[in-house]
Formats: sequence, C-alpha cells, structure tokens
Amino acid sequence: MLKEMVNKYYDKSYDLNCAETLLYAANEEYDLNMDKKALKIAAGFGGGMAVEGDCGALTGAIMALGVMFVEKQAHESDRIKTLTKEMIQKFNEKLKSVNCKELKSMYRNDEIRCTDIVYAAAEALDEIVSRERK
Repeated sequence: MLKEMVNKYYDKSYDLNCAETLLYAANEEYDLNMDKKALKIAAGFGGGMAVEGDCGALTGAIMALGVMFVEKQAHESDRIKTLTKEMIQKFNEKLKSVNCKELKSMYRNDEIRCTDIVYAAAEALDEIVSRERK
C-alpha cells in the first residue's frame, strides 16, 4: 500500500521533503522505474515550492500521475487534466486546503512534521491509481 511506502520515505533518515516523499513512494509502490536523476525533479516542490504555496505532497502525487498516465505529453488527451483535478479535489476534501502555509498551521507539528498531510496525499493518489489501473 502506498501509505506504507510514504511512511518509509518520510522517515527522518531519508530526509526528503513532502514532494520527494510522495514521488519516491509512488516510484517504489507502482514500479515506475524512475532513476535517482528523475526523482530529483521533486526537490524544488517541497515547502509549497519553497514559498508555502501549493502543497508539496500534492504536487509530488501529481508528478506520479503524470509518469503513470501520460504516454508522451499532456496534450495527447484530457486524461492527465482530469486526473489532476480529481487528485486536487480529493486532497482538498480531506484536508480543507491545498495551500502549504494553511495546511502546516492546521496539521504540522515538530513531532510528526507533515505526516497527516503526506498520508492524505498518498490515500488520494492510491484511490485514483487503484481505479485507473484496473
């Protein structure tokens, strides 16, 4: 289950941000075969792209959707647009925001960091992937 992979990668020993955590976890859980260089793409998306904007866990999950459900490019169909909208909607329904600053004020603390946030992103992503891969 993706949530277990998130738990593995959100451990302090890996020292990954939220976006990296979701992408690393999805890479392993869904056998995406992304190498370390490809995984580095998520590095700049943590902390709401470093300005507490859109949540890093959410953007990492959307990156994984792109890897899984785009053949060559986004404009080949409406699929990635539809899945991205659904991912954002599910995440927002669970946590009542997609904004990093707001989410941190509601869910983050020094002990668990943003665990509840990354779990919510993992649950939403797993729901979509489970359905789409059938």
